[in-house]
Amino acid sequence: MRTLTAQYARNGGIRIAVEDLGGAGGSPLLLVMGLGTSRFWWPDGLVAELVCRGFHVAAYDQRDAGQSTHLPAARRTGPPIAALLRRSTPAYTAEDLTDDAIAVLDHLGWRRAHVFGHSMGGLVAQRIAIRHPGRVLTVTTSAAVPSDARGLGVLRHLHPAPLVRFARLHYPATPEGDLGLAVALARILAAPGQYIGADDVRDFVAKEAAHQVAGFRDDKAQSRQIGAKWSGGRLRRVAAPALILHGARDPLVRPSAARAIAAAVPTARLRILPDAGHFLSRDLWSLYADEVYALAAGVSTGKAESSRRDRPGSTGSGRVSGI
Repeated sequence: MRTLTAQYARNGGIRIAVEDLGGAGGSPLLLVMGLGTSRFWWPDGLVAELVCRGFHVAAYDQRDAGQSTHLPAARRTGPPIAALLRRSTPAYTAEDLTDDAIAVLDHLGWRRAHVFGHSMGGLVAQRIAIRHPGRVLTVTTSAAVPSDARGLGVLRHLHPAPLVRFARLHYPATPEGDLGLAVALARILAAPGQYIGADDVRDFVAKEAAHQVAGFRDDKAQSRQIGAKWSGGRLRRVAAPALILHGARDPLVRPSAARAIAAAVPTARLRILPDAGHFLSRDLWSLYADEVYALAAGVSTGKAESSRRDRPGSTGSGRVSGI
């Protein structure tokens, strides 16, 4: 389990927890995790693979998750997915979520960065690239729905069965209950037939417990995140090189979501992984790191070749670079 050192960025009155995960001096890579999920759910093994490929990696907790600011609870109750359909004024906007990421970049002193988002983090990553194009070197989404889909349009990209199973999960708020809940969630999100045991999630739960993070138990916070409305641009405005990763056996988000993103983003390359689910299992770590590296290296190579044209005789380094 990695050593945890939290920093805090600020976006107005919102405090955003940030963690430097290593690789100082490498090309900056910002990780954005999914709905109601803390940064502690980025697997150490995946982070290590990314650092080994020349990235300086950082992750943060979105507002209403982890150690970042949690907004006051609204009176309205119901499952988080219902927030997609509500017309009431949200606690904040989807634009605010993208601006939180930019506050993190500013805090880290990163003028630009590669952005890699998983699940709802992939949705936020798309929108960061739309709203703040000058800050994004490349964008990678994994198991994400398309930003252009709204309300009921999102639901057609989701399998309903996992949503029902999520709602039926009830575990006591004890160390054993927290571990049991994490295992149950990971099993719902894993590819059908894939074995998930306690060892696959134990580190995530231990980190959250050490920092008094509520994890997946805060349904109201998840509702606020889902309910954040986007009124920004369309996916066709994404200018950064984009990689769209998706598991063919994702039990939550249909591959149609990835195809819709790839069809809408002019710069996108689509990779459907035949055996992958929604959970970031260890068999994916090296593959995902290779894919993110290849995308970033293409940007670096393009810059190096441009530089060589400007300065005949110069040579490029093999290292991924961005700023």
